[in-house]
Amino acid sequence: MSEPMAPPEPTATQPTSTRSGPGRLLVAVYGLFALSASARAGVQIATKFGHAPVAYLLSAFAGVVYIIATVTLSNGSPTARRIAVLSCSVELAGVLAVGTWSLADRAMFPDATVWSSYGSGYGFVPLVLPVFGLLWLRYWAKRPRTVAG
Repeated sequence: MSEPMAPPEPTATQPTSTRSGPGRLLVAVYGLFALSASARAGVQIATKFGHAPVAYLLSAFAGVVYIIATVTLSNGSPTARRIAVLSCSVELAGVLAVGTWSLADRAMFPDATVWSSYGSGYGFVPLVLPVFGLLWLRYWAKRPRTVAG
């Protein structure tokens, strides 16, 4: 009688989900930006909305995008990864569009958004974060599929 075989141990070089390995840092940074952008926008909208409504609404939109990215990257299912690709793509387009708009029409942005000047107020993290997110998701899309059972 043969002994039951133990399941193969995961290799150290192959993360087991989008939230493992470098994905942990990515999810943590997205979570931090989700919290900070949402809280900032909430306070600004509640206390001084008339001062810079476009900027505050764009910050709130950025917060929603960061929340979606955080949740979908931490979930890691195939559907969640597709939604994460969409949210990272929207984020990148938003950073580029709002960054350009904020430099071209400074009067429209008396207060900065998360994405103003390509995220310069946040060390340009809003500009590079979606790039890293998309690269991480691309890595997962190209991984060989394993057959369960």
